[in-house]
Parts: sequence; structure tokens; C-alpha cells
Amino acid sequence: MRWGSSLAMKLICYVYSGWKPRIRAASQTRGWMDATPERFAYRCLPLDIANSHGWEVLSPVGFEAEWNGGSAPEDVIIRPDPASPREALPVALFGAGVLTFHVEGLFRTEQGINLWAGGPPNSAKDGIAPLSGLIETDWSPYSFTMNWRFTRPNHVVRFEENEPFCFIFPIGRAAIEQVQPEIRPIEEAPELKAQFETWSAGRDAFHARMAAEPPSAPADKWQKNYFRGTYASGAPGPSDHKTKLRLAEFKGAEAFHGGPEPRSGCPHAEAVRINDKRPSKQPQPGKLKWIMESIQRLSALSENRQVPRYDAIDAQAFLDRHYAANWPALLAGELAAWPALQRWTPEYLKSVVGAVPVEVQAGRSGNADFERNMHKHVTTMSFDTFIDRITSPGSGNDLYLTAYNAGANAEALAPLAADLGFLDKFLTRDCDRPHGMTWIGPLGTFTPLHHDLTNNLLLQLVGNKRVLLASPLETPRIYNDFHVYSEVRDLAEPDLTTRFPSLKGMRVHQVDLRAGEALFIPLGWWHQVTSTDFSVTITHTNFHWQNDFYQEYPQ
Repeated sequence: MRWGSSLAMKLICYVYSGWKPRIRAASQTRGWMDATPERFAYRCLPLDIANSHGWEVLSPVGFEAEWNGGSAPEDVIIRPDPASPREALPVALFGAGVLTFHVEGLFRTEQGINLWAGGPPNSAKDGIAPLSGLIETDWSPYSFTMNWRFTRPNHVVRFEENEPFCFIFPIGRAAIEQVQPEIRPIEEAPELKAQFETWSAGRDAFHARMAAEPPSAPADKWQKNYFRGTYASGAPGPSDHKTKLRLAEFKGAEAFHGGPEPRSGCPHAEAVRINDKRPSKQPQPGKLKWIMESIQRLSALSENRQVPRYDAIDAQAFLDRHYAANWPALLAGELAAWPALQRWTPEYLKSVVGAVPVEVQAGRSGNADFERNMHKHVTTMSFDTFIDRITSPGSGNDLYLTAYNAGANAEALAPLAADLGFLDKFLTRDCDRPHGMTWIGPLGTFTPLHHDLTNNLLLQLVGNKRVLLASPLETPRIYNDFHVYSEVRDLAEPDLTTRFPSLKGMRVHQVDLRAGEALFIPLGWWHQVTSTDFSVTITHTNFHWQNDFYQEYPQ
């Protein structure tokens, strides 16, 4: 195939008997980038794209290594974590302060395509640096190794289990030699010169304005032309501009993953323990359970702590009291001027969206295993037919247009965006869906008890919903049996503690969410939602503050 074509490219990892490679699509996040003020490092799109421009091979074991400065292989000492299989450890194969990882896989690319192998981009590990290589994997029947070279002696370096030690991506072998590099005066490209000078003048003016009148919102502190793929004039750039990569996972890789999930970001930059040769130990599950239950009992001593209601709250207070504190809040006055609150009747929605096809969940009623087989219950119908069906008498909990289908439905519902405002003080527009994800359903729609992997803001635009909430501290008693769901589906069910005795005494917060209000549901808070009217809700996860913790969730 031709490099750069729109056709799919094959990248195959052949596994020999006994090999168990742990491979995943690379993470966009890095620990040091998370730690920058207001996470400003993520404003650099080239960094973001490079971070996730490939796949990571993960260490199957945790270990420490130390080099004494000598040139012999035995001058590198490796100390494995307890019970680590010796055959899974790296070795000091070459000497010269080089640590060698075996990559358990024979990779095969298409004709003319090499495989680049090196360390995770934009990462740093104190005391050791990755070496890079290019392998002709379109023909080579040989495995390859990933090598790291110590940068100073007598310094302990640590790799955690499931920490990335190798980063790979395909690249055309002939491409670099076909490049004809030149240096020319900018006057030979007058259009480019004018575009650059417009941008440069605008950037100078922007910096002067920032110095004179610093904005309070983080999103207003940087220019976003390149991030958004637009020219300085505001004209759109190329249609294939990328702000995020979505790489496919290796099919079959999940069979070889084991142990705890690797942390998002740059775990190998955070895992160094200087001159500490003791094996790392994780808290025992029983201790974690005891801590959570004890804190929960302490929290219960204050019966006055409820979900507060605000007519207005500024961004810093919201961050301090709720987002960072992991406590829900009801925002009652933020949506008052939005046209949707007055316009969005079923008839209006039909007239604006029309008969375009949408994906909806069907067969929800009475299906106890619906969450486990959700993907099997998606059907397509015209939007106007969907509205007619859910507004007919007795429609109940059978049909729901949900956020799970927002990608497929976003284009169909796009005309409704004209009726929406935007909560700039809490949310960023620099995301795939700046207007959030839409949920439309009838009276009686019910979403059973679960927790989410992100902080969520629910904007209620039509109808009312009843939301029951329980703190993440209640998790040990909530019978979590599948992913983010519980054996307990409905906390309002009579005599529930007969079947689930651990629920006895658990504190549940009830919020009646009305049209025009927004409910902040923090990460990990258990909640169930019942529509008490025909309902339209929009959910947002695109906060100004970090909200990508789902990448660390232990599946």
C-alpha cells in the first residue's frame, strides 16, 4: 500500500509460544504535564499528539536497577520485586551501562514500512535514557530489544510493573531519503509571509493584553489558532487537522495484560526512588476498606452536610468547594438565559431536527442485564419517529437517546446548538463536543445505580429528573459487581436491606433536578437517575481542570 493513503495499514505482532507482550495504545497524558500550573503544557498540541503517536510496550514486572559506572555487563545490578519471574526481567547484555529489555513479539509491517522503537515521547526518567532504533519489520524474521543507557553511576532507577519501556510506530522507509530540503527567503512565499506576519502581530498584541489585563479563566490565557486548526485571520485550516489521536488497540492484547493498570501520564518519571533498595509494597485491600469505612463513619457525624444549591458561584469557589473537594453541587441560576428552556418542546425538536436517522437504546424495560449487553440494544430510527414514540402514553423506560451514542448522533442534533449558551467559567470549548452529550427520553426513563469515571455536569433543559447520590466512600458496601455498576439497581426499592444488608445505614442524597438547573456529580459518586417528565439533558465532562482519570481505571 502507499504510505499516507487513507486505507488501513496492518501492524501485526506475532507471538511465539510462551511470549506475553503487554501492549496498549499510548496515553496522551504525562505526569509532569498534569503538574504544570493550570495544566498549561497541554496547550501545546504538538506535545499532545506526539505523546499518543504510537503504542507502548509495558514492563511485565517491577524492579530496580543500578549501575556502578563500569563497562562490564555485571556492573549493572537488577533487583526484582518479590515473586517476579526471572525470565521477564531485563538484562545487562552489552555492558557499557546499558539495560536491555526483550520485546516479546515478532512485528510485521507492510512492504516499505519500518518500525520506529524508542522511549515514550516527552517523558524523562532520572538517571537513565532510552535509546532509539528503526527496524525493517516488513521482512525481518528477528526479534529486537529495547535498550536504556544509564546516565550516571550509583543511582537507583526503578521501573514499575506495567510501566511503558518501549514506544513504537510505523514509518515509511524511503520517505526520509525522498526529502529535498532547501532554505529560501520568505519573500518567495508572499502568502505565507503575510499569514505569519498577521499571526506574529496578533501574538504580540495578545501578550500585551494578557500583561495589562490578565483574564481569570484559564482558557482565555492562550491563543488557540494552531490547536483549533485555524489561520490567524480566523479562516479554517486543513480538514484533516488533528487535536487528538484515536489509535486502535492490538487485537488480542488483552489476553496478556496482567497486574495493576499503568498510571496515566508519565509513571516512569514519577517512580524513581533514590537510594531506596526496599521492595515497594501496596496497601492491603483490607486496610483500604477499613480506611474508607472509617472515613465514611466520620462523615456521617455531620448530618447537616447536604448537596448545596447556588444561584451563582464563581469558578474558583466551585473548584475549591466542589471540584477539588469531590462534593456535588446544584447550580440553579447558570442557564436562565438559554433559549432552549423556552423553545424545546417535542414539537419544536421534531421541526428542527426532522427525520434524520439517530441511534437509540431500545429494549431497556425489565432487562436486568441491560448494562452488560448495552451494545446489543442500539437501534436506528428517524428522530421524528423517536420523539413520537417516547411521547406516546405508556412509553416508559424502553427507548432512550443517550450520551453513549453521542458520536453517531452529534451531526443530527447539531442544529439544536443554536439554542444553547455556554458555561465558560466552568467548561472549555477546546474539545470534541463543546456542547456536550445529549440525553432524550420519556417519563419513566431510569438509569440504575452506577458511578462514572469522570467529573460530570448535568444540564437539565427540559423536564425534571430525580437523582439519588451516594459518596464514593460507600463503595465497599454497594455491591459493585460489574465495571461501574452494582448488584443494587434501585436505592428506592422497598426492603432493599433485606437482600443487601451492607446498605443498612448508608447515607443517600436526593436531588430533584428541574429544567434550567445543573447538577455537578463528582468522579466516583454513585448515582441513579429517574425522569419524572419527558426530559432532555446535556452532560459535560470538558471542565477547565483535569478530568482524564478514566485512563487509570482498573478494568
